[in-house]
Amino acid sequence: MAKYKLVLLRHGEGAWNKENRFCSWVDQKLSSDGIKEARNCGKHLKALGFEFDLVFTSVLSRSIQTAWLVLEEMGQEWVPIQSSWRLNERHYGALIGLNRAEMALNHGEEQVKLWRRSYDVTPPPITESHPYYEEIYNDRRYKCSDVSDVSQDNLPKAESLKDVLDRLLPYWNEKIVPELKSGKMILISAHGNSSRALLKHLEGISDEDIISVTLPTGVPILLELDENLHPVGPHQFLGDQEAIQAAIKKVEDQGKVKSTEK
Repeated sequence: MAKYKLVLLRHGEGAWNKENRFCSWVDQKLSSDGIKEARNCGKHLKALGFEFDLVFTSVLSRSIQTAWLVLEEMGQEWVPIQSSWRLNERHYGALIGLNRAEMALNHGEEQVKLWRRSYDVTPPPITESHPYYEEIYNDRRYKCSDVSDVSQDNLPKAESLKDVLDRLLPYWNEKIVPELKSGKMILISAHGNSSRALLKHLEGISDEDIISVTLPTGVPILLELDENLHPVGPHQFLGDQEAIQAAIKKVEDQGKVKSTEK
């Protein structure tokens, strides 16, 4: 029997999601569709009777904005929010800003899938000559000790999913788990890869199988856990299942060559 419930959420569609670009640590607001996704998510969670006590987000605007909109739709704007860089999206290094479909055309769909979905393949690191390097590493949010508990010199320059899990687990164990075990109902509004990494940890998904786990934007995921924080069943996508499967396919197709280019 489930003792704890946890809701994971990949943020609503961002501007670069819409443009099919590797967004990663570049700060982006939600697109108009992403705003709708977040609001619809809040309406659905409210209809299901969820009442949150605490929300965790990354330090990226699309994660925080999604949490705000969800709570607003639920009439729970007062619920505290805690943010940490450890819930950030995976750092895609030199791939940041590039179009996924164009990368598939130039490097092959399989290579792009490995960069996007595999567990231990790391993309080429970002360098100081990269057009978004200064924007990322001079950002004040990574100088704020309340949300960034490492020096800027130790922030990643590229990450595999394994790296994401390695930097996420201390925050999960030290900050989130105690709140969960105290009986609080928690929402984590994060990103595709930080959410995938946490699912891998909680559900014991193998290194090989995690490549097939795809999370659509704006769709809440319910995890029911026992007293040892082991899942009592597989994670559940909440909402219209046919629409969710279509959204998953849309994400998977982002890394494929467009049919007109084949």
